[in-house]
Amino acid sequence: MPDAAVHVASGKVRELYALDDERLLLVASDRISTFDVILPTEIRDKGRVLTGLSAFWFARTGHIVPNHLLALREDGRSTECRRLEMLPVEVVVRGYLSGSGWKDYRETGAVSGHALPAGLVESDRLPEPIVTPATKASSGHDENIDAATAAALVGAERWAEVESVALALYAFAAAYAEARGIILADTKFELGLDGAGTLVLGDEALTPDSSRFWPAKGYQPGGPQPSYDKQFVRDFCESLDWDKSYPGPEVPADVAAGTRARYVEAFELLTGLAFEDYVADPQVVLR
Repeated sequence: MPDAAVHVASGKVRELYALDDERLLLVASDRISTFDVILPTEIRDKGRVLTGLSAFWFARTGHIVPNHLLALREDGRSTECRRLEMLPVEVVVRGYLSGSGWKDYRETGAVSGHALPAGLVESDRLPEPIVTPATKASSGHDENIDAATAAALVGAERWAEVESVALALYAFAAAYAEARGIILADTKFELGLDGAGTLVLGDEALTPDSSRFWPAKGYQPGGPQPSYDKQFVRDFCESLDWDKSYPGPEVPADVAAGTRARYVEAFELLTGLAFEDYVADPQVVLR
């Protein structure tokens, strides 16, 4: 870490440093969280997968929306980024009925205010992708909100822009992933504003931490799907008598190894690169 870097914050996964008035350094650790609780067991190389995949997508989605990436560092887990004023909402785009969306639908027939057809089953493809915002929580669980609440937080015109950008990002990434045998069931974006008030994509993008990736082969609605993301750890945690509050449970070695394998497989399938090639030269994801 350069002497000039000043630690300013710790997230669930990342450490944040200030480089100067214009730049931040994001360092992705190997920590993993489920249900917004950081678990005591780390997943080896997870931070590199998140950093490399995010950079890969940033390099390919600039035609849709600018992003905060300035440079990718040699350790493969650190990125130099533009400072942004982050919006106070997270933006989840759902193309399939899963997770909290499925729970919401079972209870209300809708997801975050989006009325859906009757008779859908878990993991069904939705008639069209929907945007479901959530409030950010520095600790504890994020709260799903509807579009009207999001618009009240950021302004109606800005929220319309956010929805349009999020849907365009999802459409691009879903098509890209589908061509490589992966279903992008849903994904979360975080956006902010630069000094000129331009909307900019920040944080991470389209990683196993922020998305549900399913293998297209064998996809069968009607229940949970195998996944390339941290659902493997979530499922383990769900099997325990744990109230989803701190402290989280230790993850057994086989579950940790299986999780790493899923993260690395997602990286390799989506990028078309060997993960070891990325570790040797992180710049390969930007080419």
